[in-house]
Amino acid sequence: MPKVNHPAHVDGDYFVDYEEKVFEDVKAEPGQKALVTFHTVAFEGSIGFVNMLQATRLQRKGFDTSILLYGPGVTLGVQRGFPTLGSEAFPGHLNFNNQLKKFMGEGGKVYACRFALQALYGHGEPSLIEGITPINPLDVLDVVLLHKRDGAVIIDTWTL
Repeated sequence: MPKVNHPAHVDGDYFVDYEEKVFEDVKAEPGQKALVTFHTVAFEGSIGFVNMLQATRLQRKGFDTSILLYGPGVTLGVQRGFPTLGSEAFPGHLNFNNQLKKFMGEGGKVYACRFALQALYGHGEPSLIEGITPINPLDVLDVVLLHKRDGAVIIDTWTL
């Protein structure tokens, strides 16, 4: 086997160019909206957390940004903790809660479908993180249609 003569990487090394940005940094024009929808199960993959970060970034770019939690996505919005609510059982356990709170704290709106919350996952409205607005299942389509009518940026995510 040939010998590799490359020094070992150490903490702080870069593998890629983090400085170069290929596209312009788009900012919202006054009144522009964004909607990020989640139909994904908490802790079953990274997309829920990644899209929360995208929603936060859209909010910071000036978009009036909303998150829609429906189907299994409502599991992202329930209070968590162990052994008590708010206690982190392991590092990252409360990522979803903390990111949603940060997003709402910066002016973002979060909606959760009542049907999925109760009928599918056995939770009531008191299970939701404070600040999340529960909505009628008939509102799930209407919130999307309203955003489409307003020309909003819409990011839809489906996983299962």
